Amino acid sequence: MPRRFIDISVPLETGIQSDPPMMLPEIEYMDHQMTAEQVMMFFPGLEKKDLPGGEGWAIEMLKIATHNGTHLDAPYHFHSTMNNGERAITIDEVPLEWCLNPAVKLDFRHMEDGYIVTANDVEAELKRINYDLQPLDIVIVNTSAGVAYGQAEYLLKGCGMGREATLYLLERGVRVTGTDAWSWDAPFAHTAKAYSQSKDASIIWEGHRAGMDIGYCHIEKLHNLEELPAFGYTVSCFPFKIKDASAGFTRAVAIIEE
Repeated sequence: MPRRFIDISVPLETGIQSDPPMMLPEIEYMDHQMTAEQVMMFFPGLEKKDLPGGEGWAIEMLKIATHNGTHLDAPYHFHSTMNNGERAITIDEVPLEWCLNPAVKLDFRHMEDGYIVTANDVEAELKRINYDLQPLDIVIVNTSAGVAYGQAEYLLKGCGMGREATLYLLERGVRVTGTDAWSWDAPFAHTAKAYSQSKDASIIWEGHRAGMDIGYCHIEKLHNLEELPAFGYTVSCFPFKIKDASAGFTRAVAIIEE
């Protein structure tokens, strides 16, 4: 059976608005001419003229956070505990069976920036697309942030998944979710405004903190979700294995059987 692959990841790059300033990635590109001497160091007596075109290898040096680019957050990122008191698992401990499953897309592009999605909103969208959630389904959220990736307003764009909306999914067996926004929660600037008025700290990171009750992972900075149907495909999002880390990079891909 033929398959169609849709890349739903962003490339790791510099010079764009992808993260807050203190978290922006740095990439040093070293081309073939720059590294010729590196090759020569391994082989005493070798001269640059002996190399094809005088070229060494291409290599890149990175200074990045585990949350740069498209990545999978482990429960440990949200809190030190999950499942009401258990030690939260790190990214190298995430069950692989969570990371390759049928997926469903919730289209919330019409929701205003900073809106907190409720359980009723999720239920209404599932009813609209006529889909019944199954355990281990991967639920991805298409917000208005996706098309703004890399632009100045990216960190302010998109709705956020609230605690009750997140728990609605987790209570039905979902263990991986995803969003094309910078965060699973509403953009911090919007939450900060609400907090300044209410002084209710429970609204800060409320979607993430739902993992304290039921451990789960989510993917952030997804891309190209507009190309996906509501359901009928599989998402692969295996994370890079970093010992004891809170997240791992992923080349998230939607696989459609045709």
